[in-house]
Amino acid sequence: MSEQQEQQPVFSIDKIYVKDLSLEVPNAPAVFLEQSQPEIDMQLASEGKQIGDGYFDCVLTVTVTAKVQDQVLFLVEVAQAGIFQISNVPAEDLEPILGVACPNILFPYARETVSSLVNRAGFPPVLLAPINFEALYMQQRANQAEAGNA
Repeated sequence: MSEQQEQQPVFSIDKIYVKDLSLEVPNAPAVFLEQSQPEIDMQLASEGKQIGDGYFDCVLTVTVTAKVQDQVLFLVEVAQAGIFQISNVPAEDLEPILGVACPNILFPYARETVSSLVNRAGFPPVLLAPINFEALYMQQRANQAEAGNA
């Protein structure tokens, strides 16, 4: 029975942490006099790598830039990370776990950190919309396949 338990897939969160954090308000204090609604741009990147036997580090980097015309109001970058225990999973399933499941777990933490930092910088909080990491992963795979065919 213990041998059967060892063969069961394992996926658990060992640690969630902020790996890197950056906030810039390059045009302060003049930006606080700006009355126009800013344009918000969000960029996402995620990376997962093995750090030990059955342990993986996944980092979701969220970069949010707010601009009015060409003037940057603020730029926030959060590298939200997690250490995940993943074992007894087929090799072909590992990449989707690191590209979809782990970022799905990390995103709410990154979202809260961005909102809090922007608020602490003196701006109204930025509430990031939920992200469909499965769709992003599938699009990335399609782009890689297309680039491989070219």
